[in-house]
Amino acid sequence: MAVSGIGKYDPDNIFAKILRGEIPCKKVFENDMVLAFHDIAPKAPVHVLVIPKGPYISFADFSQRASDKEIVAFNRAVGDIARKFDLDAPGYRLIGNVGENAGQEVPHFHVHLLGGRPLGPMLAE
Repeated sequence: MAVSGIGKYDPDNIFAKILRGEIPCKKVFENDMVLAFHDIAPKAPVHVLVIPKGPYISFADFSQRASDKEIVAFNRAVGDIARKFDLDAPGYRLIGNVGENAGQEVPHFHVHLLGGRPLGPMLAE
């Protein structure tokens, strides 16, 4: 079910529980500000979710409230992870959904990093 990309942060969302260690994940990257892990329902050979450790609901929230240090750390992490999976040369896709019209399902900012095969058109017709 789609959720709003604005409003009050829900500390009981699944990504908050993963960050607290209450739910396991298959980590691929972690530092002080970012966690990345394999998606449990991958849509491509490489499908990694990258999340900031701070309590941000969506990109709208993150881009407004995150510190410059958090924003830089997040973007560098995404690039590092793409390189870790050798995706720079063949290419990859980043998807970040904000709000109900985009189909955001978890009220914690995250991007999907997908690659490992041709991904087709941006949007289904």
